[in-house]
Amino acid sequence: MTAPSYRADCRDCPRLAAFLDRVKADHPAYFCKPVPPFGAAEAPLVIVGLAPGMHGANRTGRPFTGDFAGHLLYGTLRKFRFATGRFSPDGDDDLTLVGCRISNAVKCLPPDNKPETAEIRRCNHFLAADLRQPGMRVLVALGLIAHGALLTALGLRKSHCTFAHGAEHPLPGGITLIDSYHCSRYNTNTGRLTPAMFEAVFARARALVDA
Repeated sequence: MTAPSYRADCRDCPRLAAFLDRVKADHPAYFCKPVPPFGAAEAPLVIVGLAPGMHGANRTGRPFTGDFAGHLLYGTLRKFRFATGRFSPDGDDDLTLVGCRISNAVKCLPPDNKPETAEIRRCNHFLAADLRQPGMRVLVALGLIAHGALLTALGLRKSHCTFAHGAEHPLPGGITLIDSYHCSRYNTNTGRLTPAMFEAVFARARALVDA
């Protein structure tokens, strides 16, 4: 049987499962489950982030929806024709991804947005299954943890390539990995990541997909 890329009832990480139970008790309307990938299975571009945010995807059930990071990500995706429609932070919209899928290295909300190494490793088989979908040609890793999780999911050593914003890495099977700083409020407020820097990553992804 093929391993699943998502399981809504997964509670394999005791710390994360217990934390979600506490958050659900405080916020009964929140999604508070593993967040599934968003976008078509056969998409040529796959974007991987870190994990759901407390009041973002953990609330809405859709990656990068509900917190600041989604505004920059989805605005950029629309600019480079990877998304159409209106985006709402509550997910009450007609946003559609076009040739693009979004996933996370860790599917559940971690305390303080910091998953433990064992949790990243334990969740990796879901990412690995997601990356076995047909048609994938370009990967974008949003941050160092996503970069490492992608390499592990593809059966590569962490030493295969080094994370750096804007770095482009050829991978087996004709796949290209592009690194980016995460589009978090912290990174944008400090100037570590500017909209122009972020757009350059997806301009390159667009060129590779179109090629």
